[in-house]
Amino acid sequence: MIRRFNVCLLLTFLLFPVCPAKAQQPKLYRVGVLAPGEAWYEIIDGLRVGLKQLGLEEEKQISLAIKDWKGDAKLAEAAAKKFEQEKVNLIYTTSTNSTITARRSTAEIPIVFCAGTDPVVLGLVDSFANPGGRLTGVYHPSTDLTAKRLEILKEMVPKLHRVVTFYDPRRPTGVESSKLAREAAQQMGLQIVERHVASAEELQASVRSLRAGEVDAYLAVSDPVASNEAQLIIDTARVRRLPTMFDFLSHVTKGGLASYAVSFHEMGRLSAKYVQRILTGVKPQDLPVQGVDKIELIINLKTAKQIGLTIPQSVLYRADRVIK
Repeated sequence: MIRRFNVCLLLTFLLFPVCPAKAQQPKLYRVGVLAPGEAWYEIIDGLRVGLKQLGLEEEKQISLAIKDWKGDAKLAEAAAKKFEQEKVNLIYTTSTNSTITARRSTAEIPIVFCAGTDPVVLGLVDSFANPGGRLTGVYHPSTDLTAKRLEILKEMVPKLHRVVTFYDPRRPTGVESSKLAREAAQQMGLQIVERHVASAEELQASVRSLRAGEVDAYLAVSDPVASNEAQLIIDTARVRRLPTMFDFLSHVTKGGLASYAVSFHEMGRLSAKYVQRILTGVKPQDLPVQGVDKIELIINLKTAKQIGLTIPQSVLYRADRVIK
């Protein structure tokens, strides 16, 4: 009996510290992330930096389940539904189309977005100050800058007349962006050549079918398929000696001529506070949508030289960064 008592006492002593240690382990929050393609990964990198600055270290306090839906709306819908089935704590969307799909495909999970098209216009939130519902986040005026991009493109190419765009007419972002491009073009005496595409394969075929002299330049509108195929557009435009204007800063470093946009990394970093606050109990409806208004103009002079274009000094002076 004495031996049995001593064994039980020893086991109690050894096991006693284990329970409090388990109780003190921090909660691991699970976040489902929707990205339309590689171009949006810069936002996720910024998110990681922001979360770490707020004390949320990946795989210790927070886990990111990233689903790249590669511009395929069906994959995005399936991923959003799976996130809800798995009961993740929050869905994080890196684009407007991701946000629209996540909202439509789920019922209860809070959503933090990085949106490039006005979320009020699209009905994603009631207002910037009072979002309402279960969505909030950061807005950057990517779509709203379409007309300004065309204006800068015209300054860089004074003889500009016909400008080609590629987008899926089923997506609200592409429809809104192309509408702004048409309105601006009409005011400037330009013509927008719209190529409608429903898949990456259709876009690739449409890009390769461009004939010499058919258009004078390329203007990006808000479309995930076109953004995912940016390298093909850049390479083809270089061969055709066409100036290109993009809505992603990163596309200029890959060989595009110019871009007028916000820093995706900074946008992701700023959005981290929304993720942190919602995970710790704040309701999305109580967090006003934040606008990001620091816009950068980047010009690639190396590309300009390759296509035989001289950029006016008046434009170069306004550039935030020039790649030589």
